Amino acid sequence: MAGQIPARHLAVLVLNAGSSSLKAALFTPDGTCLWRDQRPWHPGEKDGDGAAAAIGADSHGVGALEQVLAAWLPAALEALQVDLLLVAHRVVHGGERFTGPTLLDPEALKALEQLVPLAPLHNGPALRVMGWVGNWQPQLPQWACFDTAFHCTLPPEASTYALPQAWRTQGLRRFGFHGLSHQHVSETVSRTYVDRRSTAAQPLRLISCHLGAGCSLCAIRAGRSLNTTMGYTPMEGLVMATRSGSVDPGLLLHLLEQGLSPALLERGLQTESGLLGLSGLSADMRELRVAATAGHEGALLALAVFRHRLLAGIGAMAACLGGVDVIALTGGIGEHDDALLAELQEAVAWLRPVDLLRIPADEEGLIARSCMPHPVE
Repeated sequence: MAGQIPARHLAVLVLNAGSSSLKAALFTPDGTCLWRDQRPWHPGEKDGDGAAAAIGADSHGVGALEQVLAAWLPAALEALQVDLLLVAHRVVHGGERFTGPTLLDPEALKALEQLVPLAPLHNGPALRVMGWVGNWQPQLPQWACFDTAFHCTLPPEASTYALPQAWRTQGLRRFGFHGLSHQHVSETVSRTYVDRRSTAAQPLRLISCHLGAGCSLCAIRAGRSLNTTMGYTPMEGLVMATRSGSVDPGLLLHLLEQGLSPALLERGLQTESGLLGLSGLSADMRELRVAATAGHEGALLALAVFRHRLLAGIGAMAACLGGVDVIALTGGIGEHDDALLAELQEAVAWLRPVDLLRIPADEEGLIARSCMPHPVE
């Protein structure tokens, strides 16, 4: 009917702040996704000083985080005709305190501020988004879900580094990351296999492989994380796009003794290593596949090292679980690299019977489901 007012939807808004991009998604109370979008932002422009921080200051209209939010989100939500129930955030590091969905009251926010040094590239932006939402819609409850929370079930032998006790008492331990992704994979596989496993003699044994710009494995039994490849930081473990993964600590000491500064060491390990460092060409698996087909030696080496470390990790996770029923791939590489899928199907044949699956990533959906049951004030 002409002039009829469109129906408005009740929805949960999920915000996922990365180091240079911001994802947003809307979900109805029954879990239906209404909308997803993503915007880049300039990480060096926290205070919005100068012309470069203003929206529209560059050819892509990208500015500081708060400016991007203000110019994008309110108008987008109004056009979608939604009334928000709550806002839920992805937070990379929850430390030892935050092991489940958490209402963001002043005490929780203060505690999160203290965790920023553990994951400055991600926790810092997440807190800025929380602050912006609090100013924009102060009446809305805000919740946080943590990438480390799923790994709170790690046994001491998996979470403890073999370090002096004085160091360990400072909280130097393995936390693990990508927990929201691994939890989503676990829940999805469990739903798929519920009938098949209903009469099984043992709980489902799953290796979740999050393979994207960041990469990690998780050994999961009966929905609980028992081991994972990332540790105190997201640099430990597998070869990643630009992160090194695990290296001999003695090698790092050698570089420091040669005079390399900690800042340069961190930059090398975080942004100049991984597939990019190995290939000397690209951090993008798709580009490396093309280059390898043409015989590019760096690309061939990068693919070989990536595969070697991945297979070694899968073998370790299988040993931890005492066997494996399902290996599930997720993330940009895990979901879309057909060559890797074929290679793994051949390489893990010795583990059979095992099912090799692809699970589309959906961290935002998991966050919405995790926060939805909580009463909204």
